[in-house]
Amino acid sequence: MKIYVTSALTGAAMALALCPLPALAAGVIDNVNGIALDANGAIVHFGALLIDDDGKVEKLIQGRYKEPEYKRPKKRKKGEPWPEPPKGLAFKLDAGGKTLIPGLIDAHGHVMGMGLSLITLDLSDTRSLAQAQEKIRAYVAANPGRKWIIGTGWNQEQWGLGRFPTAAELDAAVGDIPVWLERIDGHAGWANSAAIRAAGVTAATKAPAGGRIEMASGKPAGVFVDKAMDLVQKVVPPPAPKDRDLALEKAQRALLSMGITGIADMGTSIEDWQAFRRSADRGALRVRIMSYAAGLDNMVLIAGPEPTPWLYDDHLRMGGIKLLLDGALGSRGAWLKADYADAPGQRGLNMIPGTPLRNIMSRAAMDNFQVAVHAIGDAANGEILDAVEELGDTYKGDRRWRIEHAQIVDPADLPRFGRLGVVASMQPVHLASDWRMAMARMGEARLQGAYAWKAMLDNRVPLAFGSDVPVESANPFPGIAVAMTRQDAQGEPVGGWMPQQRVSFQAALDGFTRQAAYAGFAEKKFGSLIPGQRADFLLIDRDISSAQPADIRATQVLETWIGGKRVYVKGQ
Repeated sequence: MKIYVTSALTGAAMALALCPLPALAAGVIDNVNGIALDANGAIVHFGALLIDDDGKVEKLIQGRYKEPEYKRPKKRKKGEPWPEPPKGLAFKLDAGGKTLIPGLIDAHGHVMGMGLSLITLDLSDTRSLAQAQEKIRAYVAANPGRKWIIGTGWNQEQWGLGRFPTAAELDAAVGDIPVWLERIDGHAGWANSAAIRAAGVTAATKAPAGGRIEMASGKPAGVFVDKAMDLVQKVVPPPAPKDRDLALEKAQRALLSMGITGIADMGTSIEDWQAFRRSADRGALRVRIMSYAAGLDNMVLIAGPEPTPWLYDDHLRMGGIKLLLDGALGSRGAWLKADYADAPGQRGLNMIPGTPLRNIMSRAAMDNFQVAVHAIGDAANGEILDAVEELGDTYKGDRRWRIEHAQIVDPADLPRFGRLGVVASMQPVHLASDWRMAMARMGEARLQGAYAWKAMLDNRVPLAFGSDVPVESANPFPGIAVAMTRQDAQGEPVGGWMPQQRVSFQAALDGFTRQAAYAGFAEKKFGSLIPGQRADFLLIDRDISSAQPADIRATQVLETWIGGKRVYVKGQ
């Protein structure tokens, strides 16, 4: 996802007070209702968490913590000193019986996209075109002097339009300033006439391969899908470094408040990476970032000949590359095996032809980068599985090929995920947002392999859960609830959509912790509170292991700890 913003920030806007980061010290979090996962994904319960001097888990203690007793020996050998008593703990926190769980990991998000969405125009809460137009007008009035109006979050399905919005409808809100607004999924952009003119797009302009220009009366209608977005984005002012720094700080604060201690950043640019490094250099990078480069150029530019080591006490690493094979279902860019039910003649977009796709995957794999490929449609998923099967003969060992989203899969392809060892990186909240649209786009008969979480587990597929933030909220607790129920926040559909694909609480928690870490080659670093891992954990306001899914949705994070340090306290 790309979001652009003109720089109009003051020094005061950058004066952000960071959460205190005390020096590492051994301590104990006592009197907790502890819920964690062992190395095999089984739930374990404990009453206290012992942290060592390096900010790692030393031990999970059954019951309450007891100070080790010291008895001075009655005798000693001649000339030897008396043995020292056990070293005391630097801190002891009585949690008052609150529930403690591992820090939650978002296996697929866009960190900078999330941050930039927090400092630009956000239309994700609008429920009609008219409401969106009014919000755009208000934003322009509140931000005079901007040369471009930049934003994201619109969704024609949420507006009930049944079609894409037009440049003329955007002109009605603001006509004298170029406006560029990305769709909520990042796979389409909406431009007004001024922006289309600034980009030099005319009726004669051809859409690039992997893209589509929506047309009306023989000229651009205002919406550009997938790679056609580049036609306008090339003239949109990019964010300044200070914009990125502010955006990253805002994203971190939001993630920590939701209990996200680690995230796989899918599509890191060199500009994003430099912002991560600047934050870490000044001691402000708290969230752990597993970075996947946005294409080959960024992979080579940032990491060079091989994945980077873990940097900044396991807070940052570039270990892979992110590729886009198709678009999204909402913009009919998802690549399907048959026509869209609601758009005969359209099957979506194949963004990377077969031979170039395999060449890029091979180029990354030969230098031991992990390959993560966005695939939503059944044709796209089948193509990636074919490519992995072909390349597997050359690239042996623990590769952990990843398919991002894996939303619409041909049921015949489901067993191939497990046989090929492919990680299914999926986002439960997409089902809650999209199930009605998916039915309209494809019809029920073609959706038997859609959002197939239980089938993935039955086929022994590593199943990592995330949010796709800022497409959806990064809050993982609704994601856990959706995984367990296959229902949206209103409890619809009754009984759950294709309820046979629901998963247990244990599997849902596993997907947001241990498996999300495994998907990023980080399972030895964090994710499960296994002794020796980083002490990343949350104190929350309810026991989610026994709560009903509707109550899990409402979970509040009281404290977030990363590496044995308290980095967030609710209300502070």
